[in-house]
Amino acid sequence: MSTPAYTPISCSFYDELEARATTGQPCTLTYRTEPDTPPSTYHGTIQDLFIKDKVEYLRLADGFELRLDALVAVDDKEMRNYC
Repeated sequence: MSTPAYTPISCSFYDELEARATTGQPCTLTYRTEPDTPPSTYHGTIQDLFIKDKVEYLRLADGFELRLDALVAVDDKEMRNYC
């Protein structure tokens, strides 16, 4: 199974992630790694936002990493509401 092409997230939503990383504010991530599956949640503090192989990721303080295009929401902010 091949990795799907990366779909960049909106700059406004990226700004939300950066703000949480800068302040060290714990947050709840809602994400979906497979299409047509129920979303999962993970709680932690964003430590880093980075690019690897032209794909944007976030890393939490506990080492959990997630592609940004897998995000559905962070806390009460849904990615689909950003353009």
